[in-house]
Amino acid sequence: MDPFDLAFAAAREAADLGEVPVGAVLVRDGAVIATAGNRPRALRDPTAHAEILAIRAACAALGDERLSGCDLYVTLEPCPMCAGAISFARIRRLYYAASDPKGGGVEHGPRVFNQPTCHHAPEVYSGFREREAAALLRGFFAGRRA
Repeated sequence: MDPFDLAFAAAREAADLGEVPVGAVLVRDGAVIATAGNRPRALRDPTAHAEILAIRAACAALGDERLSGCDLYVTLEPCPMCAGAISFARIRRLYYAASDPKGGGVEHGPRVFNQPTCHHAPEVYSGFREREAAALLRGFFAGRRA
């Protein structure tokens, strides 16, 4: 299955639980290692973003704090916290759907991977299924305002 299909499924599951609909999938050598959706509210943990949860699960599955050779697929541009974790985990490639001009940390905001203090920057590819991701987020927040 396409990693973005899994990431979007995790994002929709998060939305069903009242979480901001963001999903993340970590892949190595074509095999899915971890899938997660946002859970800050459910876990009462502000760090429980989809990317962080997927990184934690992948590290546990592989028995290593480094995820060299792994690729991360996310439905939304990672925030600065998640970008930092991606760097520390040594993730090879980052693919994301929608940009986040307000809260992003990759191509917006602090641009974590462009900082001289960043020790590892993954290859970054954006814009995959961007309209679908943006529509999912807009629908979620429109429903919360109603």
